[in-house]
Amino acid sequence: PAEFVQYPQSISRPVGTTAIFNCLAQGEPIPQLTWLKNGEILAPSGHIKLKNNNNTLTINGISPDDEAIYQCIAENDAGSTQASARLTVLWAEGLPGPPTDVKAVALSATAIHVSWTEPSENTRDIIGYVLHIRKTADPVEMEYQEAVSKTTLQQVVTDLQPSTGYTFYIKAYTSRGASKPSELATCSTRGEVPAVPALFIKVLNSTAIQAVWESSIKLGQHEGFKLYYRRIHGAHFIGPVLLPSNVTSYNITQLDPMIAYEVKLLAFNRHGDGNSTVRFVALQDAVERSGVLNTPCDCLKEEHNSKTSTTGIIIGTHIGVTCIIFCVLFLVFGYRGRLLMCKNVEERLATPQAPSRAQRNSQGLVLNGGSRRGREEFVANGKMADMNELERLFPAPVPSDRLHKENPSNNVSPITEEQPSSICQNSLFPLDEFVVTEEQHTTFETPVVQCCLDHPELNINQLSFTGAKDSSSINAK
Repeated sequence: PAEFVQYPQSISRPVGTTAIFNCLAQGEPIPQLTWLKNGEILAPSGHIKLKNNNNTLTINGISPDDEAIYQCIAENDAGSTQASARLTVLWAEGLPGPPTDVKAVALSATAIHVSWTEPSENTRDIIGYVLHIRKTADPVEMEYQEAVSKTTLQQVVTDLQPSTGYTFYIKAYTSRGASKPSELATCSTRGEVPAVPALFIKVLNSTAIQAVWESSIKLGQHEGFKLYYRRIHGAHFIGPVLLPSNVTSYNITQLDPMIAYEVKLLAFNRHGDGNSTVRFVALQDAVERSGVLNTPCDCLKEEHNSKTSTTGIIIGTHIGVTCIIFCVLFLVFGYRGRLLMCKNVEERLATPQAPSRAQRNSQGLVLNGGSRRGREEFVANGKMADMNELERLFPAPVPSDRLHKENPSNNVSPITEEQPSSICQNSLFPLDEFVVTEEQHTTFETPVVQCCLDHPELNINQLSFTGAKDSSSINAK
């Protein structure tokens, strides 16, 4: 069944004030609320309002007739319940009467002036007035109040809407309560003039311009536009040129290209003219700028160039990526080759070899332009090579017994007086008896090496060896 969540409370209010009762019930299904006054169904009237699905009862400007018991009945299919509250109207002797002669006059589109005269009785205890304001089309509960000093019998109400009707009434207040409300006064605000239009000037040629503006809701209610123009610092404007509200541009022709002009535009309606927008234009400068800015545009060509540029960028990107890949591969394989080369060099250094004759010749060529350290290394290597060559030309002597064993049929010594010329070909002198005293390198194709031989059995003091550059043989003198 239905049950109350919030019960109405009994209240006491002075005459002319507002009384509010709240009642809230719940149940399944949702219960319906009904208000009774002294046991009779309460019907809404001018100063009695029911809102929020009958959950709230509001009595405005109460009078002694509103004093009663108010009942709230909640009812649904499961049953019903009720609650009640009393309204007590406070009425004191000597309360002032209602203010009289209430007048309202519109000052503008957003302001109304309201005036009144003091009550005809019991004015001595008045402490102030309250002005009640609401839109005429709105319900009573939408009103709001403004307090006014007891010495002020007028009030300017501002921040109102244009072309809107408002209703006013006044009450006089004392410490014991309020007076009855005054008579109602109704007034409408003035209509609002249009807002400022947005104006733009476009130069058509050296003697003509076009004024362009926007017609939007922001302008408000307007009936049309007024256009004026003149030479700058001129005495009078040419115009107005009256234009309907649906026109948004106008061409001004037959102008002097050497003179600057002032153009003014405003919107108007039945309430008056709105504020104007002013623009200045110099035809000569504007034409020069427009000659540069209004160059014919070959859109197809620009689009083709844009596509070509995009294709070039894509191709260039692919080429760049390919080059980077090849560079990385080159560096990887180059590094691998250097590792293999270093490994081969280490193996060669681990197995030392005597330099060949061709290597000695190449070292001699490099020596001519090398550093001092390289020259010293070359000389040492050259001496070692020459000693190896001498060992090949003059092998160590073979013992006679071994020689007879190996050559029993040949008892002739390789060195005899009859064959002195064979010394250079079949010398068996020991190498320990040779001493290299001087090594000469010349710029000729055939280098000469001079050696000294100390031997007790032969009268030989100097030997001279000659070797050809491209030959592997050496001739001895």
